[in-house]
Amino acid sequence: MANRIENQGKLYLIPTTLGDNEPLEVLPISIKQAIEQIDHYIVENEKTARRFIKKISPRKSQPDLHLSVLNKYTQIEEIPSFLQPCLEGFHTGILSEAGCPGIADPGAEVVKIAHEKNIQVVPLVGPSSIVLALMASGMNGQSFAFNGYLPIDAPERKSAIKRLEKLSKDYGQSQLFIETPYRNDKLFAELLKTLHPNTRVCIACDVTLPTEYILTKTVADWKRTKVEPLHKRPAIFIIQG
Repeated sequence: MANRIENQGKLYLIPTTLGDNEPLEVLPISIKQAIEQIDHYIVENEKTARRFIKKISPRKSQPDLHLSVLNKYTQIEEIPSFLQPCLEGFHTGILSEAGCPGIADPGAEVVKIAHEKNIQVVPLVGPSSIVLALMASGMNGQSFAFNGYLPIDAPERKSAIKRLEKLSKDYGQSQLFIETPYRNDKLFAELLKTLHPNTRVCIACDVTLPTEYILTKTVADWKRTKVEPLHKRPAIFIIQG
């Protein structure tokens, strides 16, 4: 069991893997060290969080873990209580389902409250599909925006794509977004149909996994390219006009 410390505990932001690969292939040793000293966690899914912790630290006592679940069903008024262990002198960790807590992740709300309560926030190094995709895209890494999910409604989605392309052209800004994996192929087809032929599009799929696929081409070149199936594969899309 992790020992209580004399002062207020810290809130550790603990990255996880982006898929089912060995954690220490892509995570630094600092993740293992943090998990070995923390028993209080804020997680999206208890089962997968326990599995991840066990994989990182097999000898850690599972019965000693205290997990609070933060997902779309969590009531906003519940969240402050998740930080009570910090106020009582115990370090607490936030675990995302994939990647970095607080980045396209509900953990940001916890971090906001931690600052309000003067709890020290400690971000740990780990993989972010957003950052890794941008690094590998060859697009502007000085000015970029992550837009989350585009609208599902077809006319609204087309309008959003055109708006992001214009922003990219006007400001030289890379525009990043994601889609529910089973709709990836449909979104990509919409991009090729809607964007200007000279607009560059990057697909970054299965980032850090053995099946990783990252490629940037103009729309015109993509139309002449045989594309790997994207169905049900986590992907980041980036455009730059």
